[in-house]
Amino acid sequence: MKKSKKRVIENIQILDFAAEGKCIVKDDGEVIFVEGSNVCPGDEVKLLVSKTKKNFSEGRILAINKYSSDRIEPFCEHFGVCGGCKWQHIPYEKQLEQKQKQVYDQLTRIGKVKLPAFTPILGSESTKFYRNKLEYTFSNSRWLTAEEVASGDEISKDALGFHIPKRFEKVLPIKKCFLQGDPSNAIRDFFTDYAHQSGLPFYDHVVHKGFFRNVMIRTTSTGEVMVVLQVADDSQENIKAVLDKFIEKFPKTTSLNYFINQKRNDSYFDLEPVNYYGLPYITEEMEGLKFRIGVKSFYQTNSDQAYNLYKIVRDFAQISDNDLVYDLYTGTGTIANFVAKKAKKVVGIEYIDAAVDDAKINSEINDIHNTSFFAGDMAKIFTDDFITQNGKPDIVIVDPPRAGMDRPVCELLLKISPKRIVYVSCNPATQARDIEILSAKYEVEKINPVDMFPHTFHVENVASLVLKD
Repeated sequence: MKKSKKRVIENIQILDFAAEGKCIVKDDGEVIFVEGSNVCPGDEVKLLVSKTKKNFSEGRILAINKYSSDRIEPFCEHFGVCGGCKWQHIPYEKQLEQKQKQVYDQLTRIGKVKLPAFTPILGSESTKFYRNKLEYTFSNSRWLTAEEVASGDEISKDALGFHIPKRFEKVLPIKKCFLQGDPSNAIRDFFTDYAHQSGLPFYDHVVHKGFFRNVMIRTTSTGEVMVVLQVADDSQENIKAVLDKFIEKFPKTTSLNYFINQKRNDSYFDLEPVNYYGLPYITEEMEGLKFRIGVKSFYQTNSDQAYNLYKIVRDFAQISDNDLVYDLYTGTGTIANFVAKKAKKVVGIEYIDAAVDDAKINSEINDIHNTSFFAGDMAKIFTDDFITQNGKPDIVIVDPPRAGMDRPVCELLLKISPKRIVYVSCNPATQARDIEILSAKYEVEKINPVDMFPHTFHVENVASLVLKD
């Protein structure tokens, strides 16, 4: 009998994890992918099959009939609602097993290349308070939990917290977040209290009006703190009032800044920040190197694991004194400067001008003189002419965004054939696609996954590729 495209299965067991945080069930041979939030392999669930496609179906959980024996108690009261830390109910060792499996499956199924034995995934020593950057959003459209709705109590519609997934205007107020250490929660609470007491309007994300829009908090392992407030109204009196009160409460803040953002989105890369108090940057340290982090700078959000990741990259690269190294998608030049002392010269390329400026400053403050950085679209700047002007690299390090490398970049790498390519990826699926292209001349020598984001399905992977004999 042909199965209905949309149907309810009263009781079925979750078999395993799948990619992108989903889980998988099978119903009489039919593969069904299920959103993985708050479910665990071994759970027995009531399932709504919502979409049926040629090779698989999609479903969502209506109820959990019986919990898996692998489950543990989530540590955060916002679990299952805010959309972050979706794997709190999964033991950390199981999370690591799944992430390593995810990397292996995607490289073998998508990349279709022969792989060496994996180095076991490097777990994060800290699984709470590991992030150095968080952004909270103001909204006049608070998300009410099922308990709050059932209570019938009158609750303020204003909130400062995290966006509800797939609801751009709805924000869940956060009481305590376990992602970023002190003083992050206290800073968020200050802005929540001040905004309520001041009477200044929380932002309306539908009609795009209000005063308070967003607050970003950045911290370093050395104890420095940066705070960036986004407001939608250029009222200097109100801006001064809130920031002066903040300084009074948090006088040791390293860097206090604000944006006036009157656009229809919260992005700030095309806006100029105003440094109100302290320095316009904070400084992270790694092996004696200093890295300045500005308001717009990119820096790996797990500082401790970033250090471990960069050590793996340096080890895989096997740089010698006479090697010319290219660092593609260099960002603020963190990897480039980290490996520079091993190389004859390091050339970095990055799309964002401000990031290249940061990279140059980071070389300067660390007295590094064998780096050069260039800004531009990778597919347009990384050309034969660029190679002619800057030299043919012996080693190339790439750390592209989730979309992976543009095909022309892969093709030029094949053409110039450096002896080694170290590929750092936050998306093993696109990494696998690119490795398949590069397999025309390269073989994978080493693989080492790294967990940068505990309690999420995200995983970083480092692959070392060497020229075939």
